[in-house]
Amino acid sequence: MEYKNTKAASTTITYDKNKIEAPTDNIYEAITIIAKRAQQINGDLKNELIEKLEEFATYTDSLDEVFENKEQIEVSKFYEKLPKPTAIAVQEWLEGKIYYRNPEENQK
Repeated sequence: MEYKNTKAASTTITYDKNKIEAPTDNIYEAITIIAKRAQQINGDLKNELIEKLEEFATYTDSLDEVFENKEQIEVSKFYEKLPKPTAIAVQEWLEGKIYYRNPEENQK
């Protein structure tokens, strides 16, 4: 998924509780769904960052030499500036982009 082009807020904002709970009519269920999605996003971003930083890895046995790679620093700064995974998940929830189901309701 493309997290770099999201419209999620990069600072803390207050959300309308009624809009958050509207799809499920249960605020706790909505927050649980958003939290699980945030964990997925966090894992995706972490894996992507690790893959990019692996390109710059140098495998030496010497602890005396520490290299500063400007490209590596720029990649790290870029990921630090992205909105937090929870903000991205809330934005996806409000836009109706998160698929969810409750197995207990399907059995009824």
